[in-house]
Amino acid sequence: MNDNTPDMREMQDRPLLQEPRLWQNEQWTAQVIKNDDDDGWAVAMYKDGESEPALVGPWTMGRDKKNPKPLDGSAFITLVKTASEFVRRSEQQLHAQLNQSVTVNGKDSRVTVLLRIVPDEDNPYAMLSAQNEGGEALAEVKVAAGFKFNRQTAQSWVDADFAKP
Repeated sequence: MNDNTPDMREMQDRPLLQEPRLWQNEQWTAQVIKNDDDDGWAVAMYKDGESEPALVGPWTMGRDKKNPKPLDGSAFITLVKTASEFVRRSEQQLHAQLNQSVTVNGKDSRVTVLLRIVPDEDNPYAMLSAQNEGGEALAEVKVAAGFKFNRQTAQSWVDADFAKP
């Protein structure tokens, strides 16, 4: 790879800061801020490109008991790991809320019924679908985002030959 590739130019154009209250790498920025809830300090972790922090947590006071302890490499690595894990768990939780499934009895075999909520700001909706044991699609219908999804409603939909609920 030569120094004229886009990735190298991009990295050269963007200096990474390592200051007592602000540290950065290519993906994260840690910023020590005044804690509005008390007299102490907090650290906010920003994922690159995001305006809101992914995580805010308490930060240690320095020896003078007035100013924050300066950021350093090991603290930054720990903060990046913590923030990355928090973001990953949040994404998993959101995925679980938006995607549900249940397996019920069909006429000849087991049927997996899935509900995928599409959180559109103006017109949220959900897609109700069914698959056979081999994963082949049997039916799909658009339903309200607030569709009550449980084993009973899934079984009723399968029993009704996938008529729109």
